[in-house]
Amino acid sequence: VQLQASGGGLVQAGGSLRLSCGLSRRTFTGNTVAWFRQAPGKEREFVATILWVGGTRYYADPVKGRFTISRDDGKSTVYLEMNNLEPEDTAVYYCAARLLSTSRYYQSDMYAHWGQGTLVTVSS
Repeated sequence: VQLQASGGGLVQAGGSLRLSCGLSRRTFTGNTVAWFRQAPGKEREFVATILWVGGTRYYADPVKGRFTISRDDGKSTVYLEMNNLEPEDTAVYYCAARLLSTSRYYQSDMYAHWGQGTLVTVSS
């Protein structure tokens, strides 16, 4: 099992970043992949997910219209395109794979595998 998140950094409010989650072919194939984030002093929260079957995407309300999750099957990679970033988006972003219950895609304990996280800092 391998998930490698990358692409974080420091950006000004209103800017953009693209996060990448590289997975092993075995972990990528057949599994839903999601992004979560955890801000300092707060609990980990759901950001977005892309289901393996049909590619259906779900987003948390605070990021709808600004973030886009996508995947490249050839590269076994899932991306999170983040636009119009706000200081409130500052957090460590984690990718997760292998959803155990489709109806509970927004719950972190429903994912079996996790990457190490990448820090996104948005300055005002």
